[in-house]
Amino acid sequence: MLDSPEMPMASIRVTSFSICCMILLVSISGCTGLSSTTPNAEITSDSNEINMGEVINFDARDSTTPSPSIITDYTWDFGDGEIRMTKAGIISHHFQTPGNFEVKLTVTNDYDESDSVSINVFVNSPPSIIINIPGYVKTGENAILDASSSFDPEGGSLEYIWDFDKTSDSDGDGNAAGDADGNDAIAEITFMEPGNHTGILTVVDDKGGISSEEWTIMVISRNYHVSWEEQIIDFSWSGYLEQDDTVSFDHEPGVGARIIDVNATLTLARDIIPLMWPEDNFSLYLDLPMNGWSTFTSTSHDNITENATAYISIENMNDIPNSDYTIQSDSSETIVNNLLSEAGQRFGQGDWIWSISADQCDPDLPIDGVDPDTGNDWDLLVEFVILIPIVMETGV
Repeated sequence: MLDSPEMPMASIRVTSFSICCMILLVSISGCTGLSSTTPNAEITSDSNEINMGEVINFDARDSTTPSPSIITDYTWDFGDGEIRMTKAGIISHHFQTPGNFEVKLTVTNDYDESDSVSINVFVNSPPSIIINIPGYVKTGENAILDASSSFDPEGGSLEYIWDFDKTSDSDGDGNAAGDADGNDAIAEITFMEPGNHTGILTVVDDKGGISSEEWTIMVISRNYHVSWEEQIIDFSWSGYLEQDDTVSFDHEPGVGARIIDVNATLTLARDIIPLMWPEDNFSLYLDLPMNGWSTFTSTSHDNITENATAYISIENMNDIPNSDYTIQSDSSETIVNNLLSEAGQRFGQGDWIWSISADQCDPDLPIDGVDPDTGNDWDLLVEFVILIPIVMETGV
């Protein structure tokens, strides 16, 4: 039997040292988690900034673990008190409160080894809406809807969208909700119909956070006392016409009133020598284009001691209306307009056109063969009896 050659002592020491180092490295690896089967956690999200109420999706499918190990569990700590475990590497979450959240993912493999990673998510708070509206308004009045005290908890800017009537599709898009009837912090609207009117205010912050709030305002009818006041108004004109001349002028006496009677008198000045016949003769014409009506008359001289005159008189042009009663309406202007526009009671509305024609100014007594007065002075006085509607609002 041959004896084995002896190994040099130095080689034995090197080999022993190498074995010790290997044992030490394995020991250190086991203590620090740097084994060949330690997983690597990776997490992403479809956004790192969302609005409260929105759903965010997290994806950990890029996480890995060395072969032959496999990832068995994904543990999700959303930072809001909720922790969930899944077998798949994707999950959705709905944050119920605003703020900054650290979402922590821990992946574990079948060697019971794990790794963790975190991602930060900001959840934007929606705007806080504060609307100040009056307790009620009357029909035809302006209602002030004030949302200027609304604010964004994060201090961002705000956009306002007023839908003044949630039942009406004002923009014609087929959806009655969400119409943009106003976009200022303070809105002004006039309601013409009594009752409760409901609209919606939507406020959007600079990060897209949205809040909406319904509002209702009570609109009450307005009560008015109606009466009619009789007034007499006079118009007068004067001038001078030579034979065959004509003068015309117009006015509109029925503005804001109902005309009942009119009396017009045309008076000519006396000739220089009044006993000379015939006296001068003028004609007076009246035309009401809006009514398609006209008339005329000529001066007469029944008494040589009096001036020649002509008259136009019209009575009961319109009915005398009922007076002293109460009515509901959205405004006094509406009532007045309805009263003055009543069918069959508009005679005399529009322009009154008066014309005066000098039909005869000769012969006068000639002086040295010359007519000393080839024309005549005239005066026209017109008196109207009108009724003015007096509309006064009464208490609520």
